Amino acid sequence: MLLEIIKSMRPNHWIKNLFIFAPLIFSQNIFNFPLLFKNILAFIIFCLLSGSLYIFNDIKDMEEDKLHPVKSKRPIASGKLKRHAAINSFIIISIVGFALASLLKKYFIIILFIYFILQLFYSFYLKHVVILDIFVIATGFLIRVVAGALAIQVYISSWLLICTGLLALFLAINKRRYELLFLKDDAQTHRPVLKEYNPYLLDQMTAAVTASTIIAYCLYTISEETVTKFGTKNLMFTIPFVLYGIFRYLYLIHHKGEGGSPERLIIRDKPLLLDILLWILVAIIVLYTR
Repeated sequence: MLLEIIKSMRPNHWIKNLFIFAPLIFSQNIFNFPLLFKNILAFIIFCLLSGSLYIFNDIKDMEEDKLHPVKSKRPIASGKLKRHAAINSFIIISIVGFALASLLKKYFIIILFIYFILQLFYSFYLKHVVILDIFVIATGFLIRVVAGALAIQVYISSWLLICTGLLALFLAINKRRYELLFLKDDAQTHRPVLKEYNPYLLDQMTAAVTASTIIAYCLYTISEETVTKFGTKNLMFTIPFVLYGIFRYLYLIHHKGEGGSPERLIIRDKPLLLDILLWILVAIIVLYTR
């Protein structure tokens, strides 16, 4: 049963929680081991809480998931993990997560609570509200970045929040696009909000967000605030990796029909994964060697 509980927590989605480390890296504290430890603890806490929320969502959507070609194989929908066991798992894991959060600052606990409540509202109502559902998904990424900053008590740049928010919108919009095309005529049955979308609308939204993301990141690397803070203009050398990553993702979406699970796609597509790793490497070199 433990294995089924872990599967229901969707470990492959925990890659999202790596956004927690962004403030640590960009505050130039990655080699500050006390702060690194706090960020690692924050990461573990978010893995537990997001995992428990996935269990809750699967409990709530169990009947709908049974009709889905992919989701029907999940432990709760398939019956491998019984409903009462899933409910107990959700409660226990959530309690453990908040208990660990008490080891960090109170503001981290507050933002964690906001994330938890927001995701519950999303499961019950917000995921059925057109456009707002996409913004809630993006907000989840933003909260992770803010939580990472609050865990180690460092200043967080507005540029970092803008770039993160736009990138998260980019991923969320294309996730909806994939669901709409993959489920086809059954799309509205599995996710009612999809009746409010069509491929043209989502492509227009993608185009606007893609351009905004690229422009925002480019402006961030050369802004006076950034240059003054890091004492270098060399962060602009990370721009090609951002461009390639976005274009590669668009290629996989439009040419390969991917995009349903950004986490799985990033891990599975070697060029995209390598590009992300190179971006991180170059950013660390620029920020930590002067």
